[in-house]
Amino acid sequence: MSGTGKPLRLGDLAEKLGVSTATVSLALRDSPLIAKDTKARVKAYAEEVGYIYNRSAASLRTSQSNMIGVAVHDILNPYFAEVFRGLEETLALHNKTILICNHRDIVERQKHFTDTLLQHRVDGLILCASVGTTDKDINSIVRQGVPVTLVCRDVAGADAPCVRGDDFLGSYRITKHLIEQGHTQIAMVGGRRESSAGRDRNRGWRSALEDAGINADEQLDIPELMTQDDGRSVAQQIVETDPRPTAVVCFNDLVALGVMSAVRRLGVEPGPDLAIVGYDDTEGTENRTPALTTVDNGAGTIGLKAAELMLSQMNGEKISNDLMLIEPKLRIRESAPPPGERLVSVGGL
Repeated sequence: MSGTGKPLRLGDLAEKLGVSTATVSLALRDSPLIAKDTKARVKAYAEEVGYIYNRSAASLRTSQSNMIGVAVHDILNPYFAEVFRGLEETLALHNKTILICNHRDIVERQKHFTDTLLQHRVDGLILCASVGTTDKDINSIVRQGVPVTLVCRDVAGADAPCVRGDDFLGSYRITKHLIEQGHTQIAMVGGRRESSAGRDRNRGWRSALEDAGINADEQLDIPELMTQDDGRSVAQQIVETDPRPTAVVCFNDLVALGVMSAVRRLGVEPGPDLAIVGYDDTEGTENRTPALTTVDNGAGTIGLKAAELMLSQMNGEKISNDLMLIEPKLRIRESAPPPGERLVSVGGL
Protein backbone atom coordinates (compact mmCIF):
# COMPACT_ATOMS: atom_id res chain seq x y z
CA MET A 1 0.00 0.00 0.00
CA SER A 2 1.21 3.53 -0.72
CA GLY A 3 2.26 6.00 1.94
CA THR A 4 -1.16 7.70 1.75
CA GLY A 5 -2.89 4.50 2.89
CA LYS A 6 -4.42 3.94 -0.57
CA PRO A 7 -3.84 0.85 -2.73
CA LEU A 8 -0.79 1.02 -4.98
CA ARG A 9 -1.43 2.07 -8.56
CA LEU A 10 0.52 1.58 -11.75
CA GLY A 11 1.63 5.20 -11.53
CA ASP A 12 3.19 4.61 -8.09
CA LEU A 13 5.30 1.78 -9.49
CA ALA A 14 6.22 3.78 -12.58
CA GLU A 15 7.36 6.76 -10.51
CA LYS A 16 9.48 4.61 -8.22
CA LEU A 17 11.11 2.74 -11.13
CA GLY A 18 11.59 5.83 -13.30
CA VAL A 19 9.61 4.47 -16.26
CA SER A 20 6.25 5.26 -17.83
CA THR A 21 2.95 3.87 -16.62
CA ALA A 22 2.53 2.21 -20.03
CA THR A 23 5.86 0.43 -19.59
CA VAL A 24 4.81 -0.94 -16.19
CA SER A 25 1.45 -2.09 -17.57
CA LEU A 26 3.02 -3.83 -20.57
CA ALA A 27 5.74 -5.41 -18.42
CA LEU A 28 3.19 -6.88 -16.00
CA ARG A 29 1.27 -8.29 -18.97
CA ASP A 30 4.53 -9.90 -20.18
CA SER A 31 4.41 -7.93 -23.44
CA PRO A 32 7.17 -8.74 -25.99
CA LEU A 33 7.41 -4.99 -26.60
CA ILE A 34 9.28 -4.57 -23.30
CA ALA A 35 12.92 -5.60 -22.85
CA LYS A 36 13.45 -8.70 -20.68
CA ASP A 37 15.58 -6.92 -18.09
CA THR A 38 12.97 -4.15 -17.73
CA LYS A 39 10.19 -6.71 -17.35
CA ALA A 40 12.21 -8.53 -14.72
CA ARG A 41 12.87 -5.30 -12.81
CA VAL A 42 9.20 -4.25 -12.90
CA LYS A 43 7.93 -7.67 -11.84
CA ALA A 44 10.49 -7.96 -9.04
CA TYR A 45 9.50 -4.59 -7.61
CA ALA A 46 5.77 -5.32 -7.99
CA GLU A 47 6.23 -8.55 -6.03
CA GLU A 48 8.33 -6.78 -3.39
CA VAL A 49 5.64 -4.20 -2.65
CA GLY A 50 2.74 -6.63 -3.05
CA TYR A 51 1.23 -5.15 -6.20
CA ILE A 52 -1.20 -7.42 -8.06
CA TYR A 53 -1.91 -6.41 -11.65
CA ASN A 54 -5.60 -6.10 -12.42
CA ARG A 55 -7.11 -5.03 -15.74
CA SER A 56 -10.10 -3.74 -13.80
CA ALA A 57 -7.94 -1.85 -11.31
CA ALA A 58 -9.59 1.46 -12.04
CA SER A 59 -12.88 0.19 -10.64
CA LEU A 60 -11.68 -2.57 -8.32
CA ARG A 61 -11.60 -0.57 -5.14
CA THR A 62 -14.12 2.13 -6.05
CA SER A 63 -17.13 -0.20 -6.25
CA GLN A 64 -18.05 -3.48 -4.65
CA SER A 65 -18.70 -6.70 -6.55
CA ASN A 66 -20.52 -8.32 -3.60
CA MET A 67 -18.37 -11.42 -4.12
CA ILE A 68 -16.10 -12.95 -1.47
CA GLY A 69 -13.38 -15.41 -2.51
CA VAL A 70 -12.94 -18.50 -0.35
CA ALA A 71 -9.97 -20.84 -0.78
CA VAL A 72 -9.48 -24.10 1.14
CA HIS A 73 -7.37 -27.20 0.71
CA ASP A 74 -10.08 -29.86 0.41
CA ILE A 75 -13.62 -29.01 -0.67
CA LEU A 76 -14.50 -32.73 -0.52
CA ASN A 77 -14.04 -32.75 3.25
CA PRO A 78 -17.56 -32.42 4.74
CA TYR A 79 -16.09 -30.29 7.52
CA PHE A 80 -15.61 -27.44 5.03
CA ALA A 81 -19.19 -27.83 3.82
CA GLU A 82 -20.23 -26.91 7.36
CA VAL A 83 -17.82 -23.95 7.40
CA PHE A 84 -19.23 -22.82 4.03
CA ARG A 85 -22.76 -23.04 5.42
CA GLY A 86 -21.85 -20.69 8.25
CA LEU A 87 -20.20 -18.31 5.81
CA GLU A 88 -23.04 -18.32 3.30
CA GLU A 89 -25.84 -17.90 5.81
CA THR A 90 -24.19 -14.82 7.31
CA LEU A 91 -22.92 -13.24 4.09
CA ALA A 92 -26.22 -13.81 2.26
CA LEU A 93 -27.92 -11.53 4.78
CA HIS A 94 -25.73 -8.77 3.33
CA ASN A 95 -26.23 -9.79 -0.33
CA LYS A 96 -22.75 -11.28 -0.63
CA THR A 97 -21.89 -14.36 -2.70
CA ILE A 98 -18.92 -16.67 -2.12
CA LEU A 99 -16.66 -18.08 -4.85
CA ILE A 100 -14.93 -21.28 -3.69
CA CYS A 101 -11.50 -22.52 -4.80
CA ASN A 102 -9.70 -25.74 -3.88
CA HIS A 103 -5.92 -25.24 -3.62
CA ARG A 104 -5.15 -28.82 -2.45
CA ASP A 105 -2.37 -27.59 -0.15
CA ILE A 106 -0.27 -26.45 -3.10
CA VAL A 107 0.92 -22.93 -2.39
CA GLU A 108 1.47 -22.10 -6.08
CA ARG A 109 -2.08 -23.20 -6.86
CA GLN A 110 -3.32 -21.03 -3.98
CA LYS A 111 -1.47 -18.00 -5.37
CA HIS A 112 -2.99 -18.58 -8.80
CA PHE A 113 -6.47 -18.74 -7.29
CA THR A 114 -6.05 -15.66 -5.11
CA ASP A 115 -4.62 -13.63 -7.99
CA THR A 116 -7.50 -14.74 -10.23
CA LEU A 117 -10.09 -13.93 -7.58
CA LEU A 118 -8.63 -10.45 -7.15
CA GLN A 119 -8.63 -9.89 -10.89
CA HIS A 120 -12.33 -10.78 -10.87
CA ARG A 121 -12.93 -7.99 -8.37
CA VAL A 122 -13.80 -9.96 -5.23
CA ASP A 123 -14.32 -7.67 -2.26
CA GLY A 124 -12.35 -9.86 0.14
CA LEU A 125 -10.66 -13.23 0.69
CA ILE A 126 -11.41 -15.88 3.29
CA LEU A 127 -8.51 -18.31 3.28
CA CYS A 128 -7.66 -21.64 4.84
CA ALA A 129 -3.99 -21.20 4.04
CA SER A 130 -2.02 -23.83 2.18
CA VAL A 131 0.95 -25.47 3.82
CA GLY A 132 3.92 -23.26 2.97
CA THR A 133 1.98 -19.98 3.06
CA THR A 134 4.03 -17.15 4.57
CA ASP A 135 3.06 -13.88 6.20
CA LYS A 136 4.49 -12.16 3.11
CA ASP A 137 1.96 -14.00 0.93
CA ILE A 138 -0.94 -12.75 3.05
CA ASN A 139 0.40 -9.26 3.65
CA SER A 140 0.98 -8.62 -0.07
CA ILE A 141 -2.79 -9.02 -0.55
CA VAL A 142 -3.64 -6.88 2.49
CA ARG A 143 -1.41 -4.07 1.17
CA GLN A 144 -3.69 -3.86 -1.86
CA GLY A 145 -6.52 -2.80 0.44
CA VAL A 146 -8.22 -6.21 0.15
CA PRO A 147 -9.72 -7.56 3.42
CA VAL A 148 -8.41 -11.01 4.36
CA THR A 149 -9.69 -13.37 7.04
CA LEU A 150 -7.94 -16.65 7.82
CA VAL A 151 -9.93 -19.71 8.88
CA CYS A 152 -9.00 -23.10 10.38
CA ARG A 153 -5.25 -22.47 10.05
CA ASP A 154 -3.28 -19.44 11.20
CA VAL A 155 -0.17 -17.93 9.61
CA ALA A 156 2.31 -16.35 12.02
CA GLY A 157 2.95 -12.66 11.30
CA ALA A 158 0.03 -12.23 8.89
CA ASP A 159 -1.74 -8.87 9.03
CA ALA A 160 -5.14 -10.55 9.06
CA PRO A 161 -7.49 -11.90 11.73
CA CYS A 162 -7.90 -15.66 12.07
CA VAL A 163 -10.70 -17.78 13.50
CA ARG A 164 -10.23 -21.49 14.09
CA GLY A 165 -10.87 -24.24 16.59
CA ASP A 166 -8.55 -24.71 19.56
CA ASP A 167 -6.82 -27.71 18.02
CA PHE A 168 -4.40 -28.23 20.89
CA LEU A 169 -7.16 -28.29 23.49
CA GLY A 170 -9.43 -30.58 21.49
CA SER A 171 -6.68 -33.11 20.82
CA TYR A 172 -5.54 -32.95 24.45
CA ARG A 173 -9.06 -33.62 25.72
CA ILE A 174 -9.81 -36.54 23.39
CA THR A 175 -6.46 -38.17 24.19
CA LYS A 176 -7.04 -37.64 27.91
CA HIS A 177 -10.44 -39.33 27.54
CA LEU A 178 -8.75 -42.40 26.06
CA ILE A 179 -6.21 -42.45 28.88
CA GLU A 180 -9.03 -42.23 31.44
CA GLN A 181 -10.64 -45.20 29.67
CA GLY A 182 -7.51 -47.18 30.48
CA HIS A 183 -5.57 -46.98 27.22
CA THR A 184 -1.79 -46.61 27.38
CA GLN A 185 -0.82 -47.56 23.80
CA ILE A 186 -2.33 -44.66 21.85
CA ALA A 187 -1.30 -43.96 18.26
CA MET A 188 -1.64 -40.63 16.41
CA VAL A 189 -2.53 -40.88 12.74
CA GLY A 190 -2.55 -37.99 10.27
CA GLY A 191 -2.24 -34.23 10.03
CA ARG A 192 0.12 -32.06 8.01
CA ARG A 193 2.49 -30.96 10.72
CA GLU A 194 3.54 -27.79 8.88
CA SER A 195 -0.01 -26.47 9.29
CA SER A 196 -1.20 -25.01 12.59
CA ALA A 197 -3.98 -27.62 12.81
CA GLY A 198 -1.65 -30.57 12.22
CA ARG A 199 0.99 -29.19 14.57
CA ASP A 200 -1.40 -28.32 17.40
CA ARG A 201 -3.38 -31.56 17.30
CA ASN A 202 -0.13 -33.50 17.47
CA ARG A 203 1.04 -31.32 20.37
CA GLY A 204 -2.23 -31.91 22.20
CA TRP A 205 -1.87 -35.68 21.82
CA ARG A 206 1.74 -35.57 23.01
CA SER A 207 1.00 -33.32 25.97
CA ALA A 208 -1.86 -35.49 27.20
CA LEU A 209 0.36 -38.58 27.03
CA GLU A 210 3.26 -36.89 28.79
CA ASP A 211 1.01 -35.49 31.53
CA ALA A 212 -0.11 -39.08 32.18
CA GLY A 213 3.48 -40.33 32.33
CA ILE A 214 3.34 -42.03 28.93
CA ASN A 215 6.30 -41.58 26.57
CA ALA A 216 4.87 -40.15 23.34
CA ASP A 217 8.04 -41.04 21.42
CA GLU A 218 7.31 -44.72 22.05
CA GLN A 219 3.87 -44.48 20.43
CA LEU A 220 3.05 -44.94 16.76
CA ASP A 221 2.88 -41.49 15.12
CA ILE A 222 2.10 -41.28 11.39
CA PRO A 223 1.99 -37.73 9.92
CA GLU A 224 0.53 -36.15 6.76
CA LEU A 225 -2.58 -38.32 6.31
CA MET A 226 -5.77 -36.36 5.52
CA THR A 227 -8.35 -38.53 3.67
CA GLN A 228 -10.26 -41.81 3.99
CA ASP A 229 -7.88 -43.40 1.48
CA ASP A 230 -4.98 -42.27 3.65
CA GLY A 231 -6.60 -43.89 6.68
CA ARG A 232 -7.18 -47.15 4.83
CA SER A 233 -3.57 -47.16 3.61
CA VAL A 234 -2.10 -47.40 7.13
CA ALA A 235 -4.53 -49.88 8.70
CA GLN A 236 -2.17 -52.82 8.27
CA GLN A 237 0.72 -50.84 9.74
CA ILE A 238 -1.41 -50.05 12.79
CA VAL A 239 -2.49 -53.64 13.47
CA GLU A 240 1.01 -55.05 12.84
CA THR A 241 2.81 -52.59 15.15
CA ASP A 242 4.37 -54.28 18.17
CA PRO A 243 3.09 -53.55 20.73
CA ARG A 244 -0.14 -52.90 18.86
CA PRO A 245 -2.00 -49.72 19.83
CA THR A 246 -5.25 -50.24 21.71
CA ALA A 247 -6.44 -46.80 20.60
CA VAL A 248 -5.88 -44.45 17.66
CA VAL A 249 -6.28 -40.67 17.65
CA CYS A 250 -7.00 -39.65 14.06
CA PHE A 251 -6.35 -36.15 12.73
CA ASN A 252 -9.89 -35.86 11.35
CA ASP A 253 -13.06 -37.88 10.84
CA LEU A 254 -12.11 -38.82 7.28
CA VAL A 255 -8.92 -40.55 8.41
CA ALA A 256 -10.81 -42.21 11.27
CA LEU A 257 -13.50 -43.62 8.96
CA GLY A 258 -10.82 -44.94 6.61
CA VAL A 259 -9.04 -46.68 9.48
CA MET A 260 -12.34 -48.11 10.78
CA SER A 261 -13.34 -49.71 7.50
CA ALA A 262 -9.86 -51.08 6.73
CA VAL A 263 -9.06 -52.63 10.13
CA ARG A 264 -12.43 -54.40 10.05
CA ARG A 265 -11.39 -56.05 6.79
CA LEU A 266 -8.26 -57.22 8.61
CA GLY A 267 -10.37 -58.89 11.30
CA VAL A 268 -9.98 -56.15 13.90
CA GLU A 269 -13.33 -54.79 15.12
CA PRO A 270 -13.36 -50.98 15.54
CA GLY A 271 -14.24 -50.16 19.12
CA PRO A 272 -13.91 -53.44 21.02
CA ASP A 273 -10.59 -54.48 19.40
CA LEU A 274 -9.23 -51.04 18.57
CA ALA A 275 -10.59 -47.77 19.95
CA ILE A 276 -10.73 -45.11 17.22
CA VAL A 277 -11.47 -41.40 17.61
CA GLY A 278 -11.80 -38.71 14.97
CA TYR A 279 -11.87 -34.92 14.88
CA ASP A 280 -14.38 -32.37 13.45
CA ASP A 281 -17.70 -34.15 14.21
CA THR A 282 -18.78 -34.11 10.58
CA GLU A 283 -22.33 -34.99 9.59
CA GLY A 284 -23.15 -38.69 9.73
CA THR A 285 -20.37 -39.83 12.07
CA GLU A 286 -22.92 -40.49 14.81
CA ASN A 287 -24.71 -42.97 12.50
CA ARG A 288 -21.72 -45.22 11.86
CA THR A 289 -21.33 -48.60 13.52
CA PRO A 290 -19.79 -48.08 15.95
CA ALA A 291 -20.79 -44.41 16.24
CA LEU A 292 -17.60 -42.34 16.04
CA THR A 293 -16.22 -40.63 19.12
CA THR A 294 -14.89 -37.30 17.88
CA VAL A 295 -14.36 -33.59 18.60
CA ASP A 296 -16.86 -30.92 17.60
CA ASN A 297 -14.56 -28.25 16.18
CA GLY A 298 -17.22 -25.56 15.78
CA ALA A 299 -17.31 -25.49 11.97
CA GLY A 300 -20.53 -23.48 11.77
CA THR A 301 -19.33 -21.00 14.38
CA ILE A 302 -16.01 -20.59 12.56
CA GLY A 303 -17.87 -19.81 9.32
CA LEU A 304 -20.17 -17.33 11.05
CA LYS A 305 -17.35 -15.52 12.90
CA ALA A 306 -15.17 -15.40 9.77
CA ALA A 307 -18.04 -13.84 7.82
CA GLU A 308 -18.58 -11.25 10.56
CA LEU A 309 -14.88 -10.37 10.56
CA MET A 310 -14.94 -10.00 6.78
CA LEU A 311 -18.01 -7.75 6.84
CA SER A 312 -16.49 -5.58 9.55
CA GLN A 313 -13.33 -5.08 7.49
CA MET A 314 -15.36 -4.26 4.38
CA ASN A 315 -17.22 -1.63 6.40
CA GLY A 316 -13.93 0.05 7.19
CA GLU A 317 -13.71 -1.05 10.82
CA LYS A 318 -10.25 -1.49 12.31
CA ILE A 319 -9.84 -5.19 13.09
CA SER A 320 -7.00 -6.52 15.21
CA ASN A 321 -4.93 -9.42 13.92
CA ASP A 322 -5.85 -11.53 16.93
CA LEU A 323 -6.39 -15.27 16.79
CA MET A 324 -9.98 -16.20 17.72
CA LEU A 325 -10.11 -19.76 19.10
CA ILE A 326 -13.42 -21.65 19.23
CA GLU A 327 -13.62 -24.03 22.20
CA PRO A 328 -13.92 -27.68 21.12
CA LYS A 329 -16.48 -30.13 22.53
CA LEU A 330 -16.04 -33.88 22.91
CA ARG A 331 -18.67 -36.14 21.34
CA ILE A 332 -18.34 -39.39 23.26
CA ARG A 333 -19.91 -42.30 21.39
CA GLU A 334 -19.24 -46.01 20.84
CA SER A 335 -15.97 -46.22 18.90
CA ALA A 336 -13.64 -45.71 21.88
CA PRO A 337 -14.55 -48.00 24.80
CA PRO A 338 -12.04 -49.15 27.44
CA PRO A 339 -9.48 -51.65 26.07
CA GLY A 340 -10.95 -55.11 25.57
CA GLU A 341 -14.57 -54.04 26.12
CA ARG A 342 -16.90 -55.69 23.60
CA LEU A 343 -19.83 -53.73 22.20
CA VAL A 344 -23.21 -55.12 21.20
CA SER A 345 -24.19 -53.51 17.90
CA VAL A 346 -26.08 -54.22 14.70
CA GLY A 347 -25.52 -53.24 11.11
CA GLY A 348 -22.32 -52.34 9.34
CA LEU A 349 -20.41 -49.41 7.94
